[in-house]
Amino acid sequence: MERAQVHMCQTLLPAHTNHLGDLSPGQLLKWIDTTACLAAEKHAGIPCVTASVDDIQFEETARVGQIISITAKVNRAFTTSMEVGVRVTLQDPLTNVQKLICVAFSTYVARPVRKEKINLKPVKLLTVQDFLEHNLAAERRKIRLDHERVFNDLMDKCGMDDDHVCSKEKDVVYTDCTHVQSIELVLPPHANHQGNTFGGQIMAWMETVATISASRLCHVHPTLKSVDMFKFRGPSTVGDRLIFNAIVNNTFQKSIEVGVRVEAYNCEEWAKGQARHINSAFLIFNAINKHGNVLIPRMSSMTKDGLRRYHGAIARKKIRLFRRYVLLKKESNFTPDFWDISNQSLIIKSNVTALTFLAAKPGWEICMTLNRTKMYTLEEENALSIKVEMQIQIPSKLAFFLLSNFLLHKHWTKYYSNCSVMECVTEEDKIYHITSSASANGNKTSVLILVSQREPSKTDDDNATLIQFRDPYIIAVKSIAVTATLPAHQNYHQNEIQCAGFLIHTHEDSSLVSVFIHDVHNIMPYFAGNLACLWESIEDTASMCIQFLESESSKMSYI
Repeated sequence: MERAQVHMCQTLLPAHTNHLGDLSPGQLLKWIDTTACLAAEKHAGIPCVTASVDDIQFEETARVGQIISITAKVNRAFTTSMEVGVRVTLQDPLTNVQKLICVAFSTYVARPVRKEKINLKPVKLLTVQDFLEHNLAAERRKIRLDHERVFNDLMDKCGMDDDHVCSKEKDVVYTDCTHVQSIELVLPPHANHQGNTFGGQIMAWMETVATISASRLCHVHPTLKSVDMFKFRGPSTVGDRLIFNAIVNNTFQKSIEVGVRVEAYNCEEWAKGQARHINSAFLIFNAINKHGNVLIPRMSSMTKDGLRRYHGAIARKKIRLFRRYVLLKKESNFTPDFWDISNQSLIIKSNVTALTFLAAKPGWEICMTLNRTKMYTLEEENALSIKVEMQIQIPSKLAFFLLSNFLLHKHWTKYYSNCSVMECVTEEDKIYHITSSASANGNKTSVLILVSQREPSKTDDDNATLIQFRDPYIIAVKSIAVTATLPAHQNYHQNEIQCAGFLIHTHEDSSLVSVFIHDVHNIMPYFAGNLACLWESIEDTASMCIQFLESESSKMSYI
């Protein structure tokens, strides 16, 4: 049997657009759900219902007259459920330009009419891409099943402070003013071919109330950029009353998260006030005015439930980032520089320059604050970077001395099993061989890295007797490949570190140490599948680094 695949094409008409003349996200969600459901039923041969829809990132929008093309195919079938991948593109018939709008992954459950036992047949794999999606479907399923546990773990670690709930702040907007409630009566046109409320229609209604909620916060027309997840908890039918409650949970530097909860009542339940929770989703919006400026005020809450939603949005953002970049990212195209005498000066220069550029990039968003540690993320199109700032109570020169010697890192980095110097290129540039026993499969992994350390330029201040350092100390790190390869029995990976390192700033008698990691999925493979463990491990490693540096400073005199 050929793989179950369905195509849908739609010409975008005015009835499909919003007030700006762009394709309505709610309408697009309807088309995605319809196409995916048809693909699932083509494979199963029996009716299917929507169980969930994974993250959807909207890359482009479409306008009237353009053509929307939707392709849905079953990636993998499990016992009673299957994953359907959906790809949406737009084509302009006047220019023949084609663009990707979004990619979605939906889970459908087969529902036999007579409740007989179901065991779905496997998907026939015909191409290399089929095999890849088949394997990734299993990973995505693990993430879905583990999502609640990971979320709860992150919430347990957020450390909510009830005293903060009751305090009032200036220049903030309180979440209660963004609450929106709406009711819809499910009529026959809203039902699918099985008599249940059409999942795409529910998602479209949710998008509408979420948009209203976001607009109450920023006072401009917000743009839906992504959906965290739609999860269908139960069915509803014609005659049900659906109550939609939407509220802004939290705001970030460039985005707003709105949570929507859907409850259903039939006539009897309506009279008794008994609701059925049938759906929840979290939608992420951007808010930009006509001048292109981002208008997103800070949020706060006066209730304990509001504080829970505030921290929940932070936890979901962490999960989204690593679900997108760590678990599901395909192989990186990064290839380490090949090291030889002819190009070593160029590689050394690019090593230091890359770290400097990474640190200077705009858009770093804070995602965690501890006692002496702050963590930031930088989300780019093809990579996720992390910055960890640590306040160290030792002089910056001593911190530079201790951190630039990677032979000492094994005292605070528990993933190093061995570290050795392979070559001293200059006094400031060394090649290290590092072995780790913490890979995802339990086998040792090893990497050759170039470490380039630079002291800051010195400037004489005529008004002071001391020399002041204006620039930070720099310790830049990147992977390289050399002609003298490692022994064949070792599992040698050459593409692990594209750009990483330390910047150390002087703060009187203390130091601000910033650790940078670019393209996290390459440098931390041992965290795959355990998002909560990743964040917890970064916290632990930062704490161990602070403890090591300060304990060593007590043993040494100032350098």
